[in-house]
Amino acid sequence: MSESRVRRAEIAIEQTHVDRVYVRLAELRAQAEAMRTRGYELGRGAQSEAVFEQASMLYERDMMVFHANQTLQTLDAEYEGLVFGRLDHGSAEPVHVGRLGIRDADFDNLVTDWRAPAAAAFYQATAEEPMDVVRRRVIRCSGQSVLDIDDDVLMPEAVPDDMNVVGEGALLAALGRARGDTMRDIVATIQKEQDDVIRAPWRGVTEITGGPGTGKTAVALHRAAYLLYRHRRQLGGAGVLVVGPSGVFTNYISRVLPSMGETNVELRSLGQVLDGIDATRHDPAALAAVKGSLRMRKVLGKALRDTPPEAPTEMRIVYRGEVLKLSARELEKVRRKVHGHSQPPNRARVRAAEALLEALADRAEQYARDDGRSFDRAELVRDLGERLDFHRFLVVWWPVLYPAQVLRWLGDERRLARAAKNVLTAPEVALLSASLAEPDREWTVADVALLDELRVLLGPPPKRRRGQSAGAESPPERGGPARHRPEHYDEYSHVVVDESQDLSPLQWRMVARRGRYASWTVVGDPVQSSWPHPGEAAAARDQAFGARTPRRRYTLRTNYRNSAEIFDLAARVVAGHAEEDELPHAVRTTGLTPQIRRTDPGNRESATQLAAKEQLDAVDGTVGVICAMNRVDEVGRWLSGYDDDRLRVVGSLDSKGLEYDAVVLVEPSELVDESLTGRRVLYVALTRATQRLTVLASDDRWLAAGE
Repeated sequence: MSESRVRRAEIAIEQTHVDRVYVRLAELRAQAEAMRTRGYELGRGAQSEAVFEQASMLYERDMMVFHANQTLQTLDAEYEGLVFGRLDHGSAEPVHVGRLGIRDADFDNLVTDWRAPAAAAFYQATAEEPMDVVRRRVIRCSGQSVLDIDDDVLMPEAVPDDMNVVGEGALLAALGRARGDTMRDIVATIQKEQDDVIRAPWRGVTEITGGPGTGKTAVALHRAAYLLYRHRRQLGGAGVLVVGPSGVFTNYISRVLPSMGETNVELRSLGQVLDGIDATRHDPAALAAVKGSLRMRKVLGKALRDTPPEAPTEMRIVYRGEVLKLSARELEKVRRKVHGHSQPPNRARVRAAEALLEALADRAEQYARDDGRSFDRAELVRDLGERLDFHRFLVVWWPVLYPAQVLRWLGDERRLARAAKNVLTAPEVALLSASLAEPDREWTVADVALLDELRVLLGPPPKRRRGQSAGAESPPERGGPARHRPEHYDEYSHVVVDESQDLSPLQWRMVARRGRYASWTVVGDPVQSSWPHPGEAAAARDQAFGARTPRRRYTLRTNYRNSAEIFDLAARVVAGHAEEDELPHAVRTTGLTPQIRRTDPGNRESATQLAAKEQLDAVDGTVGVICAMNRVDEVGRWLSGYDDDRLRVVGSLDSKGLEYDAVVLVEPSELVDESLTGRRVLYVALTRATQRLTVLASDDRWLAAGE
C-alpha cells in the first residue's frame, strides 16, 4: 500500500476513535445538565418541607448544581482538540492521550488525561528508555475532525508486521525490520544521537547542527516538548518561544508539537517576531545583505536624529510684544543638543521643550541686553512653558516617532545618504532607498529586524487608546499573529531557533531581545547558509547568548530523508563549499537516479509541465516545483491548469525546512546566480526530495563543483 493510502487509512482509524470520544462527551454533558436540572428541582421541592429537611435539601441542591456546573465548564473548556496522542505498547492496549480523561459507560478508558501517570510516556519515552512504547503517535485535530498524524518509532525491532507507521517514523520502522546487523546498527545510531540532544540539560545553550534530512528540526521540537514536561516549574510560567524561517515552518511546528492545553509556547516566523507585522516577502540577496548588516544600526541611529520631514524650519513666538525667532540653523542646533543626551527621542520631549525654552530665553536676553533692559529669565521660561502656542509648535517640531515612519524616510535617497555617510557605499544607498521609497509596499522579512531595531532606538510611544493595535507604526499596517503575552514580551524562559545559519546580525539582535533571560536551543547547518557574512552573524549570535553557560554542541550525521542517489548529486554540487565531515551520510537507496534534462527557453514551460505531470503520476504524496524566487509567479502560471492540491510551487528561499516526495527543480543555475551563497541555496533545493528528483537546466554551470 502506498504511503498516502496508509496515512489515509490510519487517519480513518483515529477518526473512528475520536468520534467515539465525542459521542461519550455529549453523553457526559447531557448527564451533567440533567444533574443541574435535578438540583434546581430539588431546591424548589425543599420549600414545602420542614425547616431542618429544607436546609439539608438546599445544601444537597447547591452541591449538585455546583458539581454539575464544574463538570460542564471542564467539558466545554477541553472540547477543542480533545485527543492529541496515542501510545502503542509492546505488552498492553493502546492508550489515547488528551486534554481530559474520559471513560465509556463500562468504565473502559477512552482518553487518558495528559497529566496522569499513564500518559507520562508520551513525553518521557525516548529511544534510550522507550518505557515499553513501540509507536508514539501525534494526532492533529480541528474540532472533531482528525486532520493528520505523525509517528515516532521508539522500539523498531518490536514493530509488528501489521502495524502501519506514518511520517518520519516509517523509515525507522523499515530499517528496524531490515535483515542484517548493519541496518540495526544504523537504527541504534540514529536514535541514540537524537535522544542525547532531546534529553540535554535545559540551562545554557544547546546547539544542534546537521545536514539535510538528519531530523534536527524534529529533534528540536521533541526537545521543546520534553523540556516543558520535565521542567514545567522552571519553563512553564514564562513560556517558550520557537522561531522559524517561514510561516510554512511554523505551521509544521504546530502539527508536531502536541497541544497540551496550555498557552506557553509561542510560534513565530522571522517575519512575525515583531508584534503587529507579518512579513512574507523576501528581498533580493544583495539588498537583504545590506538590511541585515550591523552597519544599519549606525544608519538608523543617524536617521532618527535627522529633522523630521514635516517639522517646521522656523519658530516665531511673541513675548510681551516682542517677536522671538529661531532660524532653521538654530533649531537644528537645539535638536543636536537634545540628541546629545542619548535619550530615546520618544522619551525626550520634556528635554526638547526645556532646550527650546532655553534658546528662546537666550534670544530674549540678547534683545534686553541690546536695549539696556533688565531681564527675568526664569519668568520667561515659566510663562512660555505654559503657553498653548508653544506646545503646539513643540508637538510638530518634536513629534512622536514610529519605526515604520522613520524607515520610510529613508526612501528619500538624499536623506538616506546623510544618514549613511561613511557607512554604506553609493550603490548600497541607491539600492536601499529604492526599496523603501514606495509607501504602500509591504514590508519584507529583512525589514522586520530594522523596524525592531528602530523600536528600541526610538523608545516607546505614548500609550495607545484601548483597542488600537500594537506594531511598528501608528496605526499599524497589518495585524500579526495572535498573542497571549504582553506587547514585545521579552521574558521567555526558553528560545528555540531553527535554520539559525540564515539569521542576519540584526535578526539575531531581534530574537535576542525576546530571550533576555532564556536558555536556548539553536538548530542549523552552516553548509545551507544563505547569509553571506558568517563571521558577522556568528559575532551577533554570540552576543545574543551573552555569558550563558554551559554551551553544548551536538552534530547529527545520518540523513534519512534523501535517497543516497539524490544526496550524491547534492553533495557533488556543494563540493568545495563544505568540509567532508559537514555533510551527512544518506543510508537509504532506491535505485532511482535523479533525472537531468537539458532545456532551452523556448520549451522551458512545456518541459516543466511534463515533468510535474510525470512526478504526480509517479508518487502518491506531494510534488514540489522549486525555482528562483523571481520565477515563482511565472512557474505558478505555467502549472495553473493542474487541479491537484499535491502540487506546490515554491521559491528557493521558501523551500528551506520543507520536503516533498518528488521535486522538479527549474533552472538550477538561476538559484546559484540569485543568491550571494548560490551553491549553498542550490544544495538546499536539491535535498528537498525524499523519493524522486528531476532537474530542468539550460546549461551545466550548476554542476561545476567548487565554483
